[in-house]
Amino acid sequence: MASDIRRIFHLSDIHFGLENNRALDWVKQEIAEKRPDAVAITGDLTMRARHREFAAATHWINELDAPVTVEVGNHDLPYFNLIERFFEPYKRFHGMKEKVEKELDLGALAIVPLKTAVRMQPRLNWSKGWVSQRSLDRCLSALDALPKGTRALVAVHHPLREVGTQGTALTKYGDRALRELAKRKVEGVLSGHVHDAFDIMEDTSEGPVRMIGAGTLSQRTRSTPPSFNEITWDGAQLTVCVRNLQHVDTSDMQIDDVPENALPPRGPGEAVAPVRQIPRTDPPVH
Repeated sequence: MASDIRRIFHLSDIHFGLENNRALDWVKQEIAEKRPDAVAITGDLTMRARHREFAAATHWINELDAPVTVEVGNHDLPYFNLIERFFEPYKRFHGMKEKVEKELDLGALAIVPLKTAVRMQPRLNWSKGWVSQRSLDRCLSALDALPKGTRALVAVHHPLREVGTQGTALTKYGDRALRELAKRKVEGVLSGHVHDAFDIMEDTSEGPVRMIGAGTLSQRTRSTPPSFNEITWDGAQLTVCVRNLQHVDTSDMQIDDVPENALPPRGPGEAVAPVRQIPRTDPPVH
């Protein structure tokens, strides 16, 4: 039935500080025009968790005309302030705190968070995934509390198992989480982190679990261009369409011919770029 149809935009790895502004403008326009029932952002909103990056991310996300849930990514935990990282790791989310790890009720479908980014772990690479027992228990309790007949999407940052992409997650205890999710009415696990989209069915000892990854909306692309997932649920089947910038019609930017004497709109001695104009975002700091 048409009333059962739900549309979700699944975004990830925006990396404000090194974002792709063309991709962000495109996605924002798509949200305004298609009005999805929800937007799930699976982490890495920023590049280095700087205050100015969070300010840009907060402004962009709060302007989206849809219910939003946000996962915390490894890039969103303070890099340079270890005291804040250990004692107030989510402090810089204050402008959108009501959206962080928020469960969304879409009627016959719900989005439930599962945290995989941790402030520290007993291995050198803290960027990789880790599913603590506490986080898993919180997620499972939320799933078990859903009304009878409600299906769920679980939102994480790191893929719970490796998915054959160029980037890796190496999520500790992800296999345990997948086994528990397989016991419940979970339609899919939404993730990011690896910057390439995927849609695979993962077998576990408790049954299969569908794993759905979104690409990046940043300049940090790997094997594929900037993209997001448009997910449709019709009450019985989940359909995933990867939308990317290579598929955007650009005919409105094309002209039939270039005049032979075409020159930049400036006079002799004028600067090529406008002076005293602040760029939309700061250039990356290396």
